[in-house]
Amino acid sequence: MFVGIDVAKAELVVVVRPSGETWTVPNDVTGVRALVQRLEQATPTLVVLEATGGYELPCVAALLAATLPVVVVNPRQVRDFARSTGQLAKTDRLDAGMLALFAERVQPAVRALPDPATRALEALMARRRQLVEMLVAEQNRLGLQRGRGDRQVTASLKQTIAFLTRQLAMTDTDIGTMVRASPVWRARDDLLRSVPGIGPIVSRTLLAALPELGHLDRRAIAKLVGVAPLNHDSGTWRGRRTIHGGRAHVRAVVYMGALVASRRNVVLKAFYDRLLAAGKPKKLALVACMRKLLTILNAMLRTQQPWSPLIATAVSPAS
Repeated sequence: MFVGIDVAKAELVVVVRPSGETWTVPNDVTGVRALVQRLEQATPTLVVLEATGGYELPCVAALLAATLPVVVVNPRQVRDFARSTGQLAKTDRLDAGMLALFAERVQPAVRALPDPATRALEALMARRRQLVEMLVAEQNRLGLQRGRGDRQVTASLKQTIAFLTRQLAMTDTDIGTMVRASPVWRARDDLLRSVPGIGPIVSRTLLAALPELGHLDRRAIAKLVGVAPLNHDSGTWRGRRTIHGGRAHVRAVVYMGALVASRRNVVLKAFYDRLLAAGKPKKLALVACMRKLLTILNAMLRTQQPWSPLIATAVSPAS
């Protein structure tokens, strides 16, 4: 028995395979409780929902509390799956049915969701990204005002920039306080930041958005972040390997970490220079550094060993 649940702000549409049974409940405490009770009696093999920006969390939490096998999947995966079946129309009931079919055919692995503390840290990191984006946008607008003489606009932009700067500083303080208050996070943060090139933003983004770090093998963690090279071959034709998918915001901070490490980390700098000397493009060499850096961090957290060039060289794969 496979269950697909289409999540909206107001309601949850449920479809069961292979029976085709369908029903709808409100997306509130009463509706979620009724849904859980009904599914507990049915004992489904798998329940699949899409990530919807937070509307799915109360339902998922209740399903997990009832020890039901639930998976939250990337909406892009389900859209691609729907297209592959020829399903182009879209309604809540069709979406729920497609989620149930996805559960039956693909059967994604059940993974534990982040605990409340990790979700809170991830929310703070997401807020920090939003503040940085708004701050950069306002600073760019201020740059365009030079020479125009629009004093009121300039004054407004400066006030907003000052406000966003204060908010960013407060958010950074809150993030630091949260990480240092947890003995586990503090230890992991210290390990990660012992690596030249890994600063507080990279470290705390990994803590919040990549809890699997240290628990998967190097290939799985690279694929999860989206830095594993994907083949593009057909017959005798061999295409260029590219990276795609994964957790984009994690990949962005790992990129910045690898960029710094390729200049200041003795192991990564030697690796980067060796690739350039072999004629590799700079972008390809930097992506390889990202993958190597992730491999090193993954091994450090798994073994609980702080950074050292000898250990890093031993645990990182030959590339």
